[in-house]
Amino acid sequence: MFYYNNQVSGKDAVLTFRRFARKSYAVFSSLGREVHVGVLAVSTLACAHNAVLASRSDSLEIVQQKMSDSELPVATVSGRLPLSPEKSAYMVDVITREEIEKAHVQSINDLLKLCTNIDVRQRGAFGIQTDIGVGGGTFEQICILLNGVCINNPQSGHLTADFPVGPMDIERIEVYDGASARSFGSQALNGAINIITRQEKQTDTSIGLQAGSYGTIGAAMASHISSQRVVHHASAGGLRSDGAVDNSDFTKLRAFYQGTGRWKDVQADWQAGYSGQRFGANIFYSAAYPDQWERTNRIFLSGGCNWRIGSFHLQPRLSWTRSYDHFQLIRHTHTGENFHRGDVLTGELGVYWDWLAGRTAIGGEVRKESILSTNLGRPTDDVQHVEGHKDILYDKKDHRYQSTCYLEHKAQISNVMMSGGFLLLHNSTGANRFAFCPGVNVSWKPLSSVKLYASWNRSMRLPSFTDLYYKSPTQEGNKDLRPEKMNTMKLGVEYSCHGLSASLQSSYRHGKDMIDWVMYSPDDIFHSTQFALDNWELLWKGKADFCSLMPSQSWLESLDMSCMYNYQTKKEGAEVYKSNYSLEYLRWKIRGGIHFRFFQHLQVSGYVSWQKRMGGYLDASQGAANQYTKFSPYAVADIKLSWDARPCSLFLSLENVGNHKYFDYGNVPQPGFVCLGGVSVRF
Repeated sequence: MFYYNNQVSGKDAVLTFRRFARKSYAVFSSLGREVHVGVLAVSTLACAHNAVLASRSDSLEIVQQKMSDSELPVATVSGRLPLSPEKSAYMVDVITREEIEKAHVQSINDLLKLCTNIDVRQRGAFGIQTDIGVGGGTFEQICILLNGVCINNPQSGHLTADFPVGPMDIERIEVYDGASARSFGSQALNGAINIITRQEKQTDTSIGLQAGSYGTIGAAMASHISSQRVVHHASAGGLRSDGAVDNSDFTKLRAFYQGTGRWKDVQADWQAGYSGQRFGANIFYSAAYPDQWERTNRIFLSGGCNWRIGSFHLQPRLSWTRSYDHFQLIRHTHTGENFHRGDVLTGELGVYWDWLAGRTAIGGEVRKESILSTNLGRPTDDVQHVEGHKDILYDKKDHRYQSTCYLEHKAQISNVMMSGGFLLLHNSTGANRFAFCPGVNVSWKPLSSVKLYASWNRSMRLPSFTDLYYKSPTQEGNKDLRPEKMNTMKLGVEYSCHGLSASLQSSYRHGKDMIDWVMYSPDDIFHSTQFALDNWELLWKGKADFCSLMPSQSWLESLDMSCMYNYQTKKEGAEVYKSNYSLEYLRWKIRGGIHFRFFQHLQVSGYVSWQKRMGGYLDASQGAANQYTKFSPYAVADIKLSWDARPCSLFLSLENVGNHKYFDYGNVPQPGFVCLGGVSVRF
């Protein structure tokens, strides 16, 4: 089946088609007219047999030149050494654009639930106050990147997942499970997630509207403007809801811009983003206070380039993030009110080059993290007024510097890929100011369809300002916290052939000085403390692509299943009555998805997930705030329907169709059945 994409009108118009599908009902109905296939990869021509070309001694050079001139985009695995997935020694999970379009979610946080080894814990619906962890780790132990730029918030990891982009902006999401400091910096203690935004070659604009349960209304817009050398992408969106439970109403706004350009040997990119939300925080942080409220805002800027000088690639980059946080323990009052302003300024310079022994990268980074607050930091006489509140002062502040240098090398010998290196870090405050984080990754392809992996990596993370300083009637920070340290060892195998793919990986993590907030007795408050942890993880994934396996059938597209098991043990320290984070890890997560297509335009997807979390919460539902209750396993099923007849598409999202009651955090109930519908138009 050829899908028609009209370019010009009229009797003699040339028809250009954008996709070819091998279906039983496919009919080539345009005979007698000139037909162009809009996306015909140059790699197809390069592999095709051509007697004239093959007879020439310089045929290979001709094909290589044609492929170079076409400037086809090549997907790369992120990190210090940009590599194609085939040449990478990493195991990387990727959420593709196709999976994003099928999911029809309202936030990136909901999108990340598609990845089995990611633990997504929500306090509010639709991505409000979401904590993201990987491999049994906490939300503080993962590095979140936007187009390769770290956007972690040093005030608290609770604020990191306030993204300036939405699902319609994203090309793919890369998930790195395990210590990744030498590839992504010190924030990647237990893993990293890199969000890659779209950069379309054509000029177009998309507008989307949605509405549904609990008075939820949203709108979004994305636009691409492409010229010969520069591509611009801009988007904006908003979402509001009355909330599924008392005091859970919210309003979200976001805006994002990215530009990329190429001039001879220089490829440059720059981006800017804004995210802001205000929400009823229900009993987010304490069951004793049901009327909490919070407002957060973040501004993000970055710019960098890849400058090729001979065989060397010079990569400078600057980024700046400013975040605001306003919290009220009792809404519309000054009780327990906090104001915070955080700044992160980062400068990085790296260089990589190819030579006989492989590809090598060296570089360094300087990162300054600072905070002004009414609660976090050290008392200061150099006070400043809180923005918009002339009668309130930032009377506490703190800052710190992190300086890192790294060396990494990749080599390939036959069908064995190896990469190794180290990160050397110095921080300006606290104990253990120097850290050495080495690592090595090896992969081997004994067959074209099979790939084996093994790796060992070490990483570290500095405590957040909240871990160090936060103090309230129910919580107390610890100024003497040491940096967390993690060692990760992994073994894995991947198989992919003829529409079938599967992977199995096992991981062992040993964590030292892991930070958690705990209670030692039922009448205690939460203390920020440290102890050692051991973690074992087993992850299996499988997928069947029926479009490749059985091209003759047309309705069933794909089926995927995955399972994760974690076992974590506390190795030292006093016995804990209640843990807030580290010991409330995800023990089991099993999920599956099935995708159908009917009548060419109708797509139906179904998702089922079941998970079991360790630990428990202090149940306040019966007025007994200190009644400890273990988390119960729960299953959630979602159905997504979409009708795509470009330029217009419709969707209907049915989430938690069983109306199951469950908890991700403490006493905070998650929404029951949610129905959302929407329309989008692409010009």
